[in-house]
Parts: sequence; C-alpha cells; structure tokens
Amino acid sequence: MHGHRSHTPETARSRRWFMNKALLAGGVAAMATMTGCSSDSADTASSASSGDAAGGMPSGGPGGGGGGMGPGASQVKYADVKGVTTDGTVVEDLYAIHSTNVSTDALVKAAQTFLDGLSTKERTSCVFDIDADEWTAWSNVDGYDRKGVRMGDLTEKQRNLGYALLGKALSADGLTRTRGIMKLNAFLGDSNGGNQKTLTEGHYFFTFMGTPSTTQPWGFQYEGHHVAINYFVLGDQVVMTPTFMGSEPTTGTYKGEKITLFRPETTAGLAVIRSLTTAQRAKAVSSQSNGNEDMKAGAGQDNLELAYEGLKGSDLTSAQQEKLLDLVGVYVGYIDEGHAEVKMTEVRKHLDDTYLYWMGETEDDSAFYYRVHSPVVLIEYDAQAPLFYKGDSSATPSASASSAAGGPGGGMGMGGGTPSQEHIHTIVRTPNGGDYGIDLLKLHLENDH
Repeated sequence: MHGHRSHTPETARSRRWFMNKALLAGGVAAMATMTGCSSDSADTASSASSGDAAGGMPSGGPGGGGGGMGPGASQVKYADVKGVTTDGTVVEDLYAIHSTNVSTDALVKAAQTFLDGLSTKERTSCVFDIDADEWTAWSNVDGYDRKGVRMGDLTEKQRNLGYALLGKALSADGLTRTRGIMKLNAFLGDSNGGNQKTLTEGHYFFTFMGTPSTTQPWGFQYEGHHVAINYFVLGDQVVMTPTFMGSEPTTGTYKGEKITLFRPETTAGLAVIRSLTTAQRAKAVSSQSNGNEDMKAGAGQDNLELAYEGLKGSDLTSAQQEKLLDLVGVYVGYIDEGHAEVKMTEVRKHLDDTYLYWMGETEDDSAFYYRVHSPVVLIEYDAQAPLFYKGDSSATPSASASSAAGGPGGGMGMGGGTPSQEHIHTIVRTPNGGDYGIDLLKLHLENDH
C-alpha cells in the first residue's frame, strides 16, 4: 500500500448559486477573483481546493460546469462504482479478459521511464494503489485541488518523458488534441490578463495507479482544465474512459500556432443527423432546445442512470450506420490505433442497440448537443455558452474586460450567454462497469488470484 489518502471534494453547489453569492459579496470583480480568473493572485487560485471556495465549490472558473465535480455532484468512491447504467442494473458479461494482440510493451516502458525520471518525492506523490479512490477524483474545473506531479513543476526533460508516455497511449490525433487543449488553456489565461497559474500549459497532472507492467493491472490519469484521461491497462487490454475533453475557446493562435479544436466531432455529428429522413429526425431530435449545460456524464457521475433516448441504430440504413460508426470512431480514435480498432469491434457488436439523441439546430455554426449511447459506449458533445472568453482568435486583455463586464458572449456562466462552438465539452465513457477498467480488474482478481 502506498498510504495515500484520497481527496474527496465536498458536494458542489450549482455554479449559478456560487456566482450569485460572489456577486452579492462584491460585484463582478469579486466573482472573477473567486472563480479563479483574476490576474491578481496566481498562487491563491492554484492552491484553492473544493473546501476553500464559498459554499464548498471548487474554485472553478472557466468551464466549471457540465463536467466539473458538479453542479450538485460529488466523488463516488472507487469501491462503490457501478458504472453508467440505464436503470441502475448492470448488464452482465459485456467485457472479458482476452488477448487483443496489440502490444503494450512500449507503453509500459514509457511509463516506467517517466517514473524513473522523477525524484523520490515526486514519485511518492503520484503513485497510488490500483484500486485507489484517486481514479474517481478527477474534475474539469481549472482550480480543482489535484494530486500527483504537475507538468509545470517538472524539468523540460521530465515533461518530455511525460509527453512521450502520452504519445504511446494516445493516437497522433489524440496527442495533438490534448496538447491543443493545454495550449488554448494558456491562451485563455493570456486573454484574461495572464498571471493565473491554473490557466497555463503547465497546470496538468499525472497520477499512477499500480506499477507499470505487461502482466499486472495498472493505469494512469492525466488531468487538468478541460482534460481528464483515465487509462487502465491489463496485459494487452486497454480502457481509456472516462475521457473528458473540452476547450474555451476552440480556436486561437498561441505562440504563433493556429489551433482549431473539435471540428471532426462537430462535422461528424452533423453528417449523421443530416443523413436522417424526416421520420427518423422526429425520433432522434428532442423537442427541447439545447441549453447552456446539457452534459449528463461528467465528473462525479460514475453511477449515472441514463435511459436510452432518440433513434435506435437498428432503425438506420447501412449507410447511416456507417456514418454513426464514423462519429464514434472520432472519439475512440483518441486512443492508439491498435486499441481503437479493438474498441470499434466491440462497438459494432452493439450497433443495433446504439441510440443517437440530438438537441438543437443542425447548421454548420449551430450550438448543439448530441449523445451516442449503447451498452458499451457513451459519448456526449455539448456546446456551451462562453464564460470568460470573448474575442476573435487573438489573445488580448480587452477580451477579458468584455467578458468580465458581462458583455456579449460572456454570460458569466449564468445562462446570460448564448451557447456557441467556441466552448465545447465532450465525454466518453464505457457503461456497465467498464470505466476505469473496473470490470476487467474484478475479473482479473477473481480468476488470477
């Protein structure tokens, strides 16, 4: 045992409650400080925990809801994780220990090399037991109190070893997406005047559960604002869920690099919905318009009960089914190519029982929500209102001033803004006990020990 104590956030109140409390306490400036977007004190914001902010809310700030530890959600202990289900009952016999014939040797070596490059203190701070509560303690919120080793506190050599590990775990697109989110996080910080430690490239953390091995179960977690990658490994099997990815903004030029995120997720979703007939759309598209925060399966929702809604895969033509698989493939494609193929084979087996659900319009620039849900995969895409970014594609202090003043597009995260494709949250989960590799770990312990 490594002797780590899991950090369990207090139950978060709604962001609207928190924002209103901050406004009453001292107006817009007080709210900006409380939510971690003030440029006055980077150290205070970076060290704020869920118990430090008013009302027990994580320090939050940009992107705080719809995937952070809340609103109204709290951490589920690892031992209590059942997984996402439709009605509280886990569908049995969906997963099995088997050989995928996709080697994890290079991944294990990269993880070992990264850990060997840490000091004793750093390594102790980031290594936990395989069944640690740290698995479920992730959050999307920028100022959330995280454990592990922080990339910004490591040497350049150590960071490069961390990126090398991500490069073995993820596909090229997955790594580019992750790095792009980190860079646009720094872009957002610059847009708000800088001097904010949580809104930088460096405020992302590694933790490890178990010891990297080609035979024994282990995994790692990489998380920070708008990124949470949970990566479980058993032999040559891999589970990379829950994986949260988002960004505000989704376009920007950072240090001379033009970055555009979530176009494949957007266009692939539109391709599916536009392929439907009028009758099919009547089943797939909700009569309810999309709101500011529609995501259901964010952090703290490890035991979510979510009924199937929308159009069933068996009601699609073969051509439409292929478009739906293309959409799922965008998200599954974050993982390395070999294991992505393994997962897609699993998804295809349940294609007839896969549901597409949509809220909102279907124009190229529409802000919409969609969900793909089957016994073995749950994907959500949620276009939200900008919170603290207002601008075109260049980071300027005036962008911060416009949003802080409640200008167009800012909305303060309180429903006053209009959802747009400049603030997107996504989540991928493996329902019925698959998240965090929990079902595989149980099978391993039952059969091998």
